Amino acid sequence: MQYPGLLQTKFPKVTTTIFTKMSQLALEEQALNLAQGFPDFQPPESLLKEVEKALRSGANQYAPMAGLVGLREQISQKMESLYSATYDPLTEITVVPGATVGIYAALTAMLRPNDEVIVFEPAYDCYVPAIEANGAIPIFVELKYPDYKPDWNEVRKLLTSKTKAIILNSPHNPTGATLSAFDMLKLEKLVKGRDIFILSDEVYEHIIFDGQEHQSLARYPKLAERTFIVFSFGKTYHATGWKLGYVLAPKELTSEFRKIYQYMAFAANTPMQVAFQNILPHKDLYLEIAAMYQQKRDIITNGLAASRFKFKPSNGTYFQLVDYTKICDLQDDEFAIQLTKVNKIALIPVSSFFRKNNHQKLLRICFAKDNEVLNKGLEILCKI
Repeated sequence: MQYPGLLQTKFPKVTTTIFTKMSQLALEEQALNLAQGFPDFQPPESLLKEVEKALRSGANQYAPMAGLVGLREQISQKMESLYSATYDPLTEITVVPGATVGIYAALTAMLRPNDEVIVFEPAYDCYVPAIEANGAIPIFVELKYPDYKPDWNEVRKLLTSKTKAIILNSPHNPTGATLSAFDMLKLEKLVKGRDIFILSDEVYEHIIFDGQEHQSLARYPKLAERTFIVFSFGKTYHATGWKLGYVLAPKELTSEFRKIYQYMAFAANTPMQVAFQNILPHKDLYLEIAAMYQQKRDIITNGLAASRFKFKPSNGTYFQLVDYTKICDLQDDEFAIQLTKVNKIALIPVSSFFRKNNHQKLLRICFAKDNEVLNKGLEILCKI
């Protein structure tokens, strides 16, 4: 059936994501898949047991819209312990079915038509569609290889009377870069006296390396008072398929957020909330994952030292970028396809994280895989 004059797409340029494309190609070619951005190993056994117990105990109906109070209380205690930040579990913490939902609801609560939003590129792919669906306009600032540090002077020049929000992501997907305390202070000066909200995507908060300390915006009261902070249980507990996260914001911002969220999903998965409520007091489960993932990062970087790829070790996340300048002149999307078809290994072209094609001969490796898989991938990459 045709819909002349009726069906008008909001996203005429949007097609299947590069992540789906590369994973499908890897499947077709029977290639090793280091493109998928999620772990290939199980969540902690103790967490699985908590979920099973919750299912059997009858926790299978709707949770409160904002999330189980007990879970929100545990989140509040965690924020106090890690970041010396106080969030009221009743009025400032909302449990959501995944970080993407939280990001969309926060932007919808903030934005009006023709508002401008500062977006750092390369950027995770859900930011811009959420901005544009609300009639707002993304204003891009490019993070430069290899450090991917924000140029705050460039940001300052782009601020106008229409600037409504700035989106941050640290640790950063896809580059693995992290924001520093210096960056937080520069940002604080930048927004002082301006009516600008901040959306801080901190889903990789615990996956940070080399003794660094995660600079959550919750640490900085003058920034926190204007910020929605988005977290993910899935990234921390190797359970991305459960789609569970939470959003923190001051009472007034949370009130507006919930007005939107309640009509998007109303409530998140109840038995998983019960399980996380019971597992959060076990701090070792989230405090020890940085060391686990750093060991995997080091396997990748130590192994790649014998290859023709160039790289700077990732500061965080479970992603590592590699530069193939010395290998060929193909654009990154073309090279990624060639690697999958010829060398039987799938990686993600970094240009897919830019609004317009920005081919810098960079590919993203996901190292959230069993060590055996990583070593097999290194064997292939070192022969290229």
